Amino acid sequence: MSAIAADRSGRFDVALRKPGKLYQNGGKRLFDLVMAVLTLPIIAPVVFILWAFVRADGGPGFYSQTRIGVGGREFRCWKLRTMIMDADTVLREMCDADPELAQEWHRNQKLANDPRITKIGRFLRASSLDELPQIWNILLGDMSFVGPRPFMDDQDFLYVAAGGRAYYTVRPGITGPWQVFGRGETSFTDRVKYDTFYCDKLTLKSDLFYIWKTVGVVVRRTGS
Repeated sequence: MSAIAADRSGRFDVALRKPGKLYQNGGKRLFDLVMAVLTLPIIAPVVFILWAFVRADGGPGFYSQTRIGVGGREFRCWKLRTMIMDADTVLREMCDADPELAQEWHRNQKLANDPRITKIGRFLRASSLDELPQIWNILLGDMSFVGPRPFMDDQDFLYVAAGGRAYYTVRPGITGPWQVFGRGETSFTDRVKYDTFYCDKLTLKSDLFYIWKTVGVVVRRTGS
């Protein structure tokens, strides 16, 4: 039986055993550390090359933001920069000037056609390569390879209002159900549903399933 069955509409069909306590309480962290050590020699050179390309516009290669982690703890989440400088200021100005765009941002916490994204940034987002520096967050214990995507501190009230309390019980991940099944096609509320489903059915088998599916998403460069 498949580790998980889900469709893009956010509807889930579940036929699984209860989550494995051993994996949740220590096995998952051990899995992350082993995976990080094995993949770091491959990921590090790729990150360095991409960093050099991003730096070509004169701005920094890396970008960090405060995100909410397990237990509601804040941490600095690292990515390759995919937007122009002062992107947050530009977003506020855009929302002030365009009410419809402001509604789209409030509803989805993203823009379908975001003019702030750079040319190389579009490639990095579509391929998910902008997330590679988060292996550092995994080594620090802030994140996991698989889990809910970390959200910003000012999105906390939106997440709780949408019923996303299970998020706080696990480390956020580089990939997960939203990355595999939803990505740019879902609302913020749908994202909460995906995350809750993941937390409720957490097993080693489901994590391996998401990693396998993520490879296909990266190769096809679907979503952002």
